[in-house]
This record gives sequence, structure tokens and C-alpha cells, in this order.
Amino acid sequence: MNQEQIWDAEAAQRYDTPGTGMFSPEVLGPTVDRLAEFSGDGQALEFAIGTGRVAVPLAGRGVSVTGIELSRPMIDQLRTKVDEATIPVIVGDMADAAAPGKYTLVYLVFNTISNLLTQAEQVACFRNAARHLTPGGRFVIELWVPELRKLPPGQQATVWQYEPGYVGLDTYDILRQHVVSHHFTFDESRRAELFRSPHRYIWPAELDLMAQLAGFELESRHADWAGAEFTAESRSHVSVYRLPEVGRAAPPAAPAGSN
Repeated sequence: MNQEQIWDAEAAQRYDTPGTGMFSPEVLGPTVDRLAEFSGDGQALEFAIGTGRVAVPLAGRGVSVTGIELSRPMIDQLRTKVDEATIPVIVGDMADAAAPGKYTLVYLVFNTISNLLTQAEQVACFRNAARHLTPGGRFVIELWVPELRKLPPGQQATVWQYEPGYVGLDTYDILRQHVVSHHFTFDESRRAELFRSPHRYIWPAELDLMAQLAGFELESRHADWAGAEFTAESRSHVSVYRLPEVGRAAPPAAPAGSN
């Protein structure tokens, strides 16, 4: 299934969980605080803005936010919260769609860059972010760390979350660097509902190389939006990439084989 088929009207209607999960204040608060800081006095552009989980409260903080989104049903759900004048949205793919103007911040939250299923598309996404940014602007990405260490020989799936009424598991295709996330929800009855989404997982080092190809430098990496230290045990990261200021070129990549 392509992304437009996955994020259909049914998915858009069920996506928002106000006050809980990724919509909870303890998740959204630090996210919006950090992004508002990064945007400064400029404008922010969200790739894959979805239903506005982050964009709406960020705009509520006085930040001028524009979005790019492939799914029209997700945009329709966003429009139940704010109008086009408040948060303009361009319909298109975050790898190549263009938004008018220049921005001090472009951001991608909640693993969304992994929705691009090839390395070439992911590199194109970085280059698209660079095209939209002013000199010194930042591209901020929230992404999970692949949990391949949990896979014993011969096993292809890991359970990454279990709680009453919900089981989340991932199945891996290591050769293609693909993973399919399976979200099972259920109640006391014998029936369960399943939502699946495909992804291409990215190691932090590979993400950094993509950034270099687009002219970015890694400014910081933390384990979460609150600034916790990123370690070998971290399950996710918030990576901040920055374009060089005017008059200062990015350092050239070292030639192959150099130390």
C-alpha cells in the first residue's frame, strides 16, 4: 500500500487521541517548547503535518506555521481545528513539494521520515528541507532507533509496546531495511482491529550522512524533546541539523579511505 492509501479517511478520523498517547501534555509540551525556540522570529514548515498534532499548538504559541501533507483526509481533519489562513497546507510529497517563502525551521516529528520507503527519497527530503531554509536555519527530525538487537537468529518480529487493549509489534525485512509496524487494538470481545504502516528504518549515522549530502551539519542529538542524553540504550532521538550561516561553507566531506 502507498502512503495515500494508508492515511485514508478512516485513519484520519482515528488518528487524534486528545489528551492521551502522543497527544498528551507531557509529550506535546516539550515538543512545542523546543520547536518554538528553534523557530525564533521566523516561520516554521512542517513536513507531513497530518492532523496538526504539533502544528496547531505551535501556531497557538505565535509561531507562523505552514505544512506539507500528502493525505487529503488528514488535511480535512486538520481543517476541523484551524482554517487555511491560520495554517496553510500544500498538498504534496515532503520529498519534493514546495511551500512559498523561506523558513528558519523545517521539522519532521514522530518517525515520519521513515514513511519514505527508499534511501533516495529520504535524501531528497533533506535536500527539500535545505531549499526551504534561510542560512543558519534548522531541520529537526524525531526518529526511532531500529531495535535489531532484540531479534534473535531466525526471528523477524519484536513487540515494542504492550498495554491493556493494545499491542504494537514490528516485523523486519533486514535486506531491504524495511519494517512494518502492526498496531492491534482490542477489548473484552473476541475481535481485534489492526492498522499497519510500512517504513524504511534509518540508523543515526546514515541520517547524518544524508544531512551532509544536503549541506547540513549536525548541531545536536538528544534522546527526547526535553534534552535527555542520547546513549546506546536510547530508543529514539531528536536530531537537529543546521545550514551554514552566510559566508561560511559547510566542511567538505572527507575523501574515501581517509582517516
